[in-house]
Amino acid sequence: MAFTPLNALNAFLAVARRRSFAAAAADLGVSSSSLSQSVRQLETRLGVTLLTRTTRSVSLTDAGQRLLESAGPSVDQALEALRTASAQAGEVSGRVRLTVPTIAVPYIVAPVLARFHALHPRVEVELRVEDHMVDIAAEGLDAGIRMSEALERDMVQLRLSDGFRFVVVGSPAYLKRRGTPQTPRDLLSHDCLCIRSRTTGALYQWELERGSRTWRVPVRGPLITTDQRLMVDLAEAGTGLMYAFEPDVASRLKRGSLRLVLEPYAAQGDGFFLYFPSRARVSPAFRAFLDVAREVTAGRRPFAGG
Repeated sequence: MAFTPLNALNAFLAVARRRSFAAAAADLGVSSSSLSQSVRQLETRLGVTLLTRTTRSVSLTDAGQRLLESAGPSVDQALEALRTASAQAGEVSGRVRLTVPTIAVPYIVAPVLARFHALHPRVEVELRVEDHMVDIAAEGLDAGIRMSEALERDMVQLRLSDGFRFVVVGSPAYLKRRGTPQTPRDLLSHDCLCIRSRTTGALYQWELERGSRTWRVPVRGPLITTDQRLMVDLAEAGTGLMYAFEPDVASRLKRGSLRLVLEPYAAQGDGFFLYFPSRARVSPAFRAFLDVAREVTAGRRPFAGG
């Protein structure tokens, strides 16, 4: 990557937002080594250290944080102007950058993106699939999709779905062999398919509720994984009980290969929301995306799937 101050600034912003040279290099389509060199040249020219590097992480110095906050929005606007310069009259172009959780992809994101691309083929959509909360302003994202309880109050929110449940399911063969749990505490004596958090690395405690009472059950069992599809297949095969996003198992529940257990204790989610900062500058591309998201999700019918 040839050195110019603007190239180097864009390289720094990519690393600062991703906190990773490898991830930023993939975003920009360059090598990690050339990206690192470009950032070091910028630091040399400015006479300050912008990033603290270790073998495992990248973090911002105070000077780096100030540069990210002051230069980031302006560079984003300049790049957006360049992307839209060649657009025909009335045609929307540019880029939309989103962060979305894994479980929302098939039910919310895919239908919206299919419709959006058909209407606005010149808009590039960058989709980050990740299950932790993200500072969308600091990382240069236009918006995110999350459940409402995870959103900050200063965010504009657009409802994308009805509420849904998180349920415990098991196969008929498993329930015949091991019996059916009647209370959350009974799960402690059952084989459960355990979920490893992608962000914290901890085992997920199954969340159940009934009325005003809630339970977080530290289940154990023969499998620990982060792969939802694998858990569905193994639950259906009778390996153990599963804690599931109900739309993921709806078709199996319908045909009877899985059954609901502890249904009175199913945890209720409020639904998915698109969110973005209330003071954000909304680009024409993102405004078009908002319009399509409203159109596609206007009915907000209950989930179906599996």
